[in-house]
Amino acid sequence: MFKLNLFRWFRLAKLSLKISMWKTFYIQPNQIGILYHRSDFKKILLPGTYTYFGSHWNLKSYDLNQPEAKIDNLELLLRNHGTELQEHLSIVRTAFNQTALVRLGQTWIGVLPNQLRAFWRGFIEVECHIFNLDENLELPAEFVQKVRSTSLQGLKKFQVSESELGLLYVQNNFVRPLESGEYAFWSVDKDVTVRTLGRDNPNPEFPQENVLIEKHPDFVAAYCELVQLLGHQIGIVRDRGKVVDFLPPTSRKLFWQGVEVEIIDINTDFSLEHSLVAELVAGTPEALLLSAKYLHLCEVPAQHIGLLYINQEFQSQLPPGTHAWWKFGRSFQTEAIDLRLQNIEVSGQDILSKDKVPLRLNLTAGYRIRDPLMAKNGLSDITGFLYKELQFALRGAVGEQTLDGLLESKGAIDRSISEYIRAKTADYGIEVDSVGVKDIILPGEIKTILSKVVEAEKSAQANVVRRREETAATRSMLNTAKVMEDNPVALRLKELEVLERIAEKIDRIQVNGSLDNILTDLIRMNRE
Repeated sequence: MFKLNLFRWFRLAKLSLKISMWKTFYIQPNQIGILYHRSDFKKILLPGTYTYFGSHWNLKSYDLNQPEAKIDNLELLLRNHGTELQEHLSIVRTAFNQTALVRLGQTWIGVLPNQLRAFWRGFIEVECHIFNLDENLELPAEFVQKVRSTSLQGLKKFQVSESELGLLYVQNNFVRPLESGEYAFWSVDKDVTVRTLGRDNPNPEFPQENVLIEKHPDFVAAYCELVQLLGHQIGIVRDRGKVVDFLPPTSRKLFWQGVEVEIIDINTDFSLEHSLVAELVAGTPEALLLSAKYLHLCEVPAQHIGLLYINQEFQSQLPPGTHAWWKFGRSFQTEAIDLRLQNIEVSGQDILSKDKVPLRLNLTAGYRIRDPLMAKNGLSDITGFLYKELQFALRGAVGEQTLDGLLESKGAIDRSISEYIRAKTADYGIEVDSVGVKDIILPGEIKTILSKVVEAEKSAQANVVRRREETAATRSMLNTAKVMEDNPVALRLKELEVLERIAEKIDRIQVNGSLDNILTDLIRMNRE
């Protein structure tokens, strides 16, 4: 019995050990597996159930919804089991000068140089494209639209609108122009940039303009208008009749094709014609702003005359209007001289009269310039000269007169000053029209004395008049008395006149007796 039980135990143990030596693997329908014995690759297992004897079997399963196969030691496995692996894998290998685009269903990914990537076949459609960077950095147009909404490492995308022109630069070197459209370039180990220029601006800022002119004549000939000027030339650039730029001598510049260029030789034609003045100076503010630093401008108003000096030498007189000259290589000075009658005031001049009375005088003079060139060549400061000479003339005229003489005849001072100043200005083309002393201001104490003198004179005159009137009145009264003495009726009339004046001052009169008695009593009262 004991032997039978021991035999059964051995059989069960042997069966259990035999069962434990088998391994079963289950691979789901959306998976794929790689079977390893110990660490050695054995095979790829498709979805299903697999059983293997031994304890050293291992299975690495991969989700086919993730199409990239991230397999350890892929390089080694491909070297030893490449044929079997490539039945199930799409292998993408890029060299140092290659990149790749891989489409996984509807998704695109980029593969940079020197990479090895693997993708499972069949479950998700895989499409691979290799690009040689030595041949071209640009992604073909058919791929640009496909990756438009995808951000890919190492790939730069650019949009050039229809109103722009793009300039492609690799490592800061110009490669070619880009017309409107979408572009993509690999920028793995090189810097790729696109600089856009607006075509609606005829005068854009071309990057590295001199390099474009010297190194890329084909681009310049196809798209640009090149303006190169000599040392005695200036250029005016117009677009559809509007001035867009001025070019000084020896300059060189690029514009878009279609502009109009006018080149002017300033050796012989340094003054601007009236039509050009009207366009540049009196035209649009933009044209004036562009041209102002190259022009010397002179505005001569009406009733003025202008004087033009070039390199410190007088050239000509300028009529009223706007005048302009190109400044390059020359210095210009212009001045507008007023030909109208002008006034000058000499105010607050403190001067002693001949009898040592301090006075303050104000003088005014009117003058006009008859010969502007003579006046400017002879005088550095016309107004200052006139002011000084009028001062001298006023001091000389006042110093020769007493106070009484000055007050009696100011016209004598005016004539003296006028004769003096006309003689002084005749040699400078200046005509003095009028001279006059406006005010003679006396010191306070002198004013008081003069006021008293005038008051005394007027008082004496008043006394004489009063005495004369009193004498006439007395003589008139005497003549009246003589008439009344010889004529009683006249005396009675006079009495009635007196009664009338008295009655005007009395409100009520009570009469007792006859009228004759009343009159007699009233006369008596009046006499008392």
